Amino acid sequence: MMVTEFIMLGFGDLKKLGPFLFLVLGIVYLATISGNLLLVVLVSTQQGLQTPMYFFLANLSCLEVCYTSNIAPRMLMDLLRENKVISMVGCIIQLYFFGALGSTECYLLAVMSYDRYLAVCRPLHYPTLMHGMMCVGLVIGSWVSGFTVAAAFQAAMVSSLTFCGDNEIDHFFCDLEPLQKLSCSDPHLVSLVCMSLTVLVTLAPFGLTLASYWRILSTVLHIPSMTGRQKAFSTCSSHLVVVTLFYGTLILVYAVPLAGQVPALNKTFSLLYTVVTPMFNPLIYSLKNKNVKEALRKLRS
Repeated sequence: MMVTEFIMLGFGDLKKLGPFLFLVLGIVYLATISGNLLLVVLVSTQQGLQTPMYFFLANLSCLEVCYTSNIAPRMLMDLLRENKVISMVGCIIQLYFFGALGSTECYLLAVMSYDRYLAVCRPLHYPTLMHGMMCVGLVIGSWVSGFTVAAAFQAAMVSSLTFCGDNEIDHFFCDLEPLQKLSCSDPHLVSLVCMSLTVLVTLAPFGLTLASYWRILSTVLHIPSMTGRQKAFSTCSSHLVVVTLFYGTLILVYAVPLAGQVPALNKTFSLLYTVVTPMFNPLIYSLKNKNVKEALRKLRS
C-alpha cells in the first residue's frame, strides 16, 4: 500500500517529559520570535541603525523567525498530542522551506562577511561600494537563490521517491535522511544529487565567508596600535560568533558520522540548529553592540 502520510515520532522516548519540554522549548521559541522581531523594529525605526550592516541584520532576523517557525510550532504541538500525523505534501513542503531558508542563511552570512570585509579592509571605498541599491540587490539575490536552487530541486527529487512500507519518521521534523530511510525505491541517486547540491550551496558561501575573514584578520594584524586592532575587529566580532554557531551546529548535524547513526544524538544537535541557535543571534548583536543598546534605550523612552 502506498504511503500518503507519515507519523512523526519526535521525542517519543521522552514521552513523560512532554509537558516540560513543551514549556522549555515554547519559551525558547517565544524568545526567538520576540528578540528577532525587536531587532527588525529597531533597525526599521531608529536612525542610528540605518546602515548596510543593520539592514543585513534585519533580514537575518526575519529569516530566523521564518526558519524556526517552519519547525517549532508543529514540534511543540506534537509534544502534547497523540496523533502526530503529517501528510506527504505537508512533509515535502516543510523539507522545502527548511532547505530554502537554510540556504538563504548561508548566503546572507556570506553577504554580511563581505560587508565587514569592505568596512575593515576598504573603509574609504565602503560608502560607494556598499550603497543602497547594492545592499538591496545582495539581499534579494540571497533570498531568491535560497528558494530556487538546491531546495526546490531537493524537494522535487524527494517527492519522486516511492513510500510503501514503514511510515514512521524518527525525527521531530521532515529532514532528508529520515525520509530516504523510509523509501521503497532506491534512494542512492536522490541522496547523491541532494548531497552534491547541499555541499555546493553550503561550501560556496562558506568559502566566501572564510576568505573575507582571512582578509580581515590580515588587515587587522597590520594595524600598528592595539587599540586600532580592537576597534577594527570589534565591528565584526558579533557576526563572527553567529557564523561560528551556525556552521558549528551544521557540521555537528550533517558532517559528524556518529550523529547520523544515533537518532537521539541527531535530534539533540538538530534541536540546537533549528530552535536554539536562532534565539542567540539577536542576543549576541544586542549584548556586544553599543548602537543596538542605544537604540533600545531610545525605544523605551
